[in-house]
Amino acid sequence: MRFNLSEINELIKSRRTIYPEQFSERKVHKEQIELILNNAQWAPTHGNTQPWRFSVFTEQGLQKLSTFLGDTYLKLTKKEDQNDAKLAKLIRRPLLSSVVVAVSMKRQPEEKISELEEIEAVACAVQNMHLSCTAYGLGGFWSTPKLIYSEDMNEFLGLDRKDKCLGLFYIGYPSIEWPLAHRKPLEYNTKWINE
Repeated sequence: MRFNLSEINELIKSRRTIYPEQFSERKVHKEQIELILNNAQWAPTHGNTQPWRFSVFTEQGLQKLSTFLGDTYLKLTKKEDQNDAKLAKLIRRPLLSSVVVAVSMKRQPEEKISELEEIEAVACAVQNMHLSCTAYGLGGFWSTPKLIYSEDMNEFLGLDRKDKCLGLFYIGYPSIEWPLAHRKPLEYNTKWINE
């Protein structure tokens, strides 16, 4: 066996969503973020297009992201549909985090690979990020508020029209005990075809 499978199994089973409200004030080092993003780049990618793009918000950049999220929510959400709690959460979460990574998909100009496959590749990159955070003992949260799919978000991140932001990945040291979880047994989700 090339790697310690029991450690890999434990890492995968230990991955959890930990929300910014559950982060401590301890700062994540730039070297840790670089390793996390380098691991993200080793996700599977059809045609080796490597469609993932990362915008990393730290320090004063977190305030810039917070302001943008609040302003954009108010701009894009009808007055009667606005929710004060949702707005407060959008504004507060970047400020509770050590780092926020906007994860985007860069659309290949020739469009040889389907958009869905490019989105799937970026999702795999996010899983690599989350597993790397888990190995470090860092909390991670992949957030997808509706406004990230807007033209405003593309403009904010400097993305082209056909590109897409696929989420905000919040990172910080947990201030809580590492959460436990469970999954259904395999037989609930698996069909074996033998003939």
